[in-house]
Amino acid sequence: MKDTVQQADKVSALGSRFSDAIIILHETIARKAGLSGTEHKYLTMLIKKGAMTAGELAKQTGLTTGAITGLVDRLEAKGLVKRAFDKTDRRKIIIVPELDKITALLTPLFSNLQSKMMQLIATLSERDKQVIEQYLLATIGVMEEATQSLNDK
Repeated sequence: MKDTVQQADKVSALGSRFSDAIIILHETIARKAGLSGTEHKYLTMLIKKGAMTAGELAKQTGLTTGAITGLVDRLEAKGLVKRAFDKTDRRKIIIVPELDKITALLTPLFSNLQSKMMQLIATLSERDKQVIEQYLLATIGVMEEATQSLNDK
């Protein structure tokens, strides 16, 4: 039992260091791109999930609609998103990521990291990759559940 607790503590400490490294990396990349860390992360979310209303983005991020309006204003001023009318309901405004401009801005900042990560992944066995994938998916599930639980309170 003691070994299990020690191993759990070690994994937890490494997870914390990993999280810190990710935050610091993304803050640095954001700063180099002329963005805040928040702008960068939510811009990335828009890229992955696609165009959506401000209300949908607020729901995805947990931010207020007022905070989303400010975020979108800043991203729009930088030419990274645009507001467009919904084709089926012109009362709705859709936030559309400007993929070409975002790619031109961020790709040079990520190219070295992406290359090094591909080299690292190439050193892993298929079993290693499966274990890492399983752990990351389970961890994401735990975090999403915790986020939902906190939002429900």
